[in-house]
Amino acid sequence: MRRGGVAVWCIHHPVSTAMLTLTAIVLGFFALGRLSIDLLPQLIYPEIGVRILEPAVPTNIMEDQITRQLEEQLAITEDAVGVESTTMEGTTELELYFDYGKDIDIALRDASTRLDRAKRFLPTTIDPPIIFKRDPAQIPVMEFVVSSQLRGMTELRSWTDDIFAKYFLNLPGVASVEVGGGLVREVHVLPDQRRLAGLGLSVEDLIAAIQRGNVDEPAGSTPAVPRGACRASPSSARCRCACRTAPRCRSPRSPR
Repeated sequence: MRRGGVAVWCIHHPVSTAMLTLTAIVLGFFALGRLSIDLLPQLIYPEIGVRILEPAVPTNIMEDQITRQLEEQLAITEDAVGVESTTMEGTTELELYFDYGKDIDIALRDASTRLDRAKRFLPTTIDPPIIFKRDPAQIPVMEFVVSSQLRGMTELRSWTDDIFAKYFLNLPGVASVEVGGGLVREVHVLPDQRRLAGLGLSVEDLIAAIQRGNVDEPAGSTPAVPRGACRASPSSARCRCACRTAPRCRSPRSPR
């Protein structure tokens, strides 16, 4: 090739240059149609997440009793380079970061070991801690805000947990549904200290009695209703059976 390189050759051979350019364009169009596209590619982040739930516990108590203990125990995990925590009412989330190139399975095993050791410093009333590898596929793809002018906060939360959230579990491609916010029904027991002292009992005795009475045990089997004994339709039969344990029976309605 003479002095000037590819540029001089293209100037002196315009037809060949045009044919080569057209060939590259045609091959590009054919390759573009066969190019695979993944809207959510499989990415592996060197991050481990830990989540602990204890409903209805204030944020400051969650931070003092749970978040700080987790940070102290998980920060010394082997090859960990950073720890970031988020504390909300009833929820503590902690992110453990590692250098790129770290085997995420080994990191998960080491973090699980540290978490097992940290459990002895945590309250016994918390739900079992959840530890997982950070995965973009776990990011929620849709969020709903549910409100109602006819239902209270407690009733709305129960309706969302028991009815609304279950609609999405039957949809194809849905792995899980999480519900947060609202008010969860609670029963507060306020003991009378004078009456307890007069009976020779302590608060611990009252707590133990409540725990003994709050146990789920099988109550036996229910005999089947003979045919012809009930003339109601299947839907009304279910409604009638529900009315035996509920003060009122009505079909669930969507909140307005």
